Amino acid sequence: MSIISRIDEDIKKALKAGEKEALTALRGLKSDIKYKQIDKGEELTDDDVIAVLNSARKKRRDSIEQFEKGGRDDLVQKERFGLALIEKYLPEQISEEKLVEIIKKAIDDTGADSPAKIGLVMKAVMPQVKGQADGKVINQIAMRLLSQ
Repeated sequence: MSIISRIDEDIKKALKAGEKEALTALRGLKSDIKYKQIDKGEELTDDDVIAVLNSARKKRRDSIEQFEKGGRDDLVQKERFGLALIEKYLPEQISEEKLVEIIKKAIDDTGADSPAKIGLVMKAVMPQVKGQADGKVINQIAMRLLSQ
């Protein structure tokens, strides 16, 4: 079952169960996916949908950070709920240990020897971990390894 189909099924379940918060979050995801489909001009693959979900996850994380700084606990809880919902559709995340291995191999393969060459490392790593790791985390690990 495709990710879009799973989201559609969950929208139906939320409607029947009267789960307003879940329904709102799911409809927002569906809307984001529809916009991407219109931009692309054709049906989306699961990889395309994962890219949309990753973008939505990043927005939620940023919102949580901002709302925490502003002391808006009510909005933090709402965003965390939405984040958990989004992560339900994403592939399982790679552990930090596995990420370190992948990044070390990319450093060796690209010959990167300083933090200035992080772009080479990121270019090699990102396709391997598509949807399974946050780019910000990868960047931090790569910078740490290149700085040693």
